[in-house]
Amino acid sequence: MDGMLSQEEINALLGSMEDSDSASDDAVETAAAVPDESADNIPESDKLTPEESDALGEIANISMGTAATTLSILVNNRVDITTPQVSYTTMEELSKRQEIPCVFIYISYQAGLQGSNVLVLKESDVKIITDLMMGGDGSNTEGELGDLHLSAICEAMNQMMGSAATSMSSMINEMVDISPPTATRVDFAEAFPDEIKEFEGQSFVQVTFRMEIGDLVDSHIMQLYPIDFARRIYQQFMGATLGEDKPAEEPAEPTPAPAPAQPNVAAASSPQPAPAQPAPQPMNAGQQPMGGMQQPMYAMPPQDLNIQPAQFQNFMPMPDLSGIAPENIDLIMDVPLEVTVELGRTSKSIKDILDFAPGTIIELDKLAGEPIDVLVNGKFVAKGEVVVIEESFGIRVTEIIKE
Repeated sequence: MDGMLSQEEINALLGSMEDSDSASDDAVETAAAVPDESADNIPESDKLTPEESDALGEIANISMGTAATTLSILVNNRVDITTPQVSYTTMEELSKRQEIPCVFIYISYQAGLQGSNVLVLKESDVKIITDLMMGGDGSNTEGELGDLHLSAICEAMNQMMGSAATSMSSMINEMVDISPPTATRVDFAEAFPDEIKEFEGQSFVQVTFRMEIGDLVDSHIMQLYPIDFARRIYQQFMGATLGEDKPAEEPAEPTPAPAPAQPNVAAASSPQPAPAQPAPQPMNAGQQPMGGMQQPMYAMPPQDLNIQPAQFQNFMPMPDLSGIAPENIDLIMDVPLEVTVELGRTSKSIKDILDFAPGTIIELDKLAGEPIDVLVNGKFVAKGEVVVIEESFGIRVTEIIKE
């Protein structure tokens, strides 16, 4: 009655909150522990080790981060691609979980890496991306997916995966080059194209990213790797990593003996008895060696150098050439120029132009008897009037246009 909760109401409220938190935790655990049925059919010896799986995820994460930046420029929208999840799947399992139809983009590595992978996108996402690339607002997604969509998404993936290949090349210390991607609409009911038949009937590694494009797309994009190719990427990555650490483990190249050691060698070759020579001491800059020993080749230079300030020649001002006529104009006298006589202009809509027929009269922006324009290589240079020379038209220049 006074606006305060009773103890029973507080207990009931706390109990409902605990039940909600428990349900949320169960949902998270369930999502994190989605059974990978295809992984059960893979021998343990063929599966990626935890280290290989983590490394592949990190490589894909860095590569797709660079690709997201490229895509954001193409679609003029913010693109976020989250940390990937690595799992196993088959085409049969993918057909059960993936929204059908979808688009497969096949990418082949031609240099640096030998293999291929496939990008999987939802059909609706492809329509939104292509509409944004063409200057739309992402809402023009009606109709079937056509060749125009596939061509546009191929161009987007070509630039995205080109950026990803550049990032990957820096990770494996070797140039990585890809072939132009090919896009195919797949509904899993028809035969697969030749490019992706190698993925049919086998298990492969699936790297899944969450992709967000502004407020238009909140979806997933997947990369499919053959297991052998995924393991090869890991091996080259680890080989590059070990190659960077190897020079630190190897002994350094022999270096010249320090300065004090040189007097010792000279003392050993001196005719004086060796015991009479004092122990060599390090020399400071400008200090002469003791005992008549020779100065080392890399000793400090003498101090009495003749050092003078640099002398520069004064630049003379350039003469004024504005009043001097060019003397080599004859060299370009034979260069042909296109002279155009323009009677007038007008603007018409496409509909009006399609209605043109023999006898159609087109009204121009010039009045009858008004001088016509003379253009040289498209530049307006003079005005004139039309004359008839025997059976041909001509132009009599009446005014030269000076700018």
